Amino acid sequence: MKTYTDRLHLLLEKAWLPYVFPFVMFLLLTEPVRYFPDLKPFLYIAKTVIVAALLWFWRHKYAADFSPGLSFRECLTAVFCGLLALLIWILPEKYLFQVGQGSGFNPYALADSQEAVIGLIAVRLIGASVVVPVMEELFWRSFLMRWLINPDFRSVSMGTFTRYSFIAVAILFGLEHHRVIVGIIVGILYNFLLVRQKKLGGVILAHGVTNLGLGIYVLLTGSWMFW
Repeated sequence: MKTYTDRLHLLLEKAWLPYVFPFVMFLLLTEPVRYFPDLKPFLYIAKTVIVAALLWFWRHKYAADFSPGLSFRECLTAVFCGLLALLIWILPEKYLFQVGQGSGFNPYALADSQEAVIGLIAVRLIGASVVVPVMEELFWRSFLMRWLINPDFRSVSMGTFTRYSFIAVAILFGLEHHRVIVGIIVGILYNFLLVRQKKLGGVILAHGVTNLGLGIYVLLTGSWMFW
């Protein structure tokens, strides 16, 4: 009879766990904000730190996902796609359908001192432009897009897709966000980039550029609803 330790060890050996668990933890720590808005800054810090720790803990599991590296031209293409996604995200605001309204993340309203405001901005930028792109792309385009083709997803080459896996990932990626339509469009753009380059690093870079650019835009304009 298997002990609790044996079962835990078997679970940790599941190939999908390093790709799915950080994403699930991020979502689980996002939902309570709806019921406890006063805890928003603490929950964001917590989920950023926890997810970053999980990604670091399983970093060796992702080695194949980041090999080979990107060429200079591929980096430029990824940056261009990231900036294009940023424009797609911002320009149609108020014109396209959204599911509910995000409460936004205004550090000036959430912190009591200038030091705390700076700290929240730093955590938000790092979380959005580094932790989230790695976590989401490992889940959406490294794991799910390949898993929908074959549950033994590691046997599927990076960037391989079927019509079903391509469309499903784009739609589900959009549904993860309040801005569903632009989310689907951006999901399609990221999918095309991965299919073109066959490298997860490119789509992570593009996603990071989009989120960093959005953060800078929010800070410059005070459009907190995008955060």
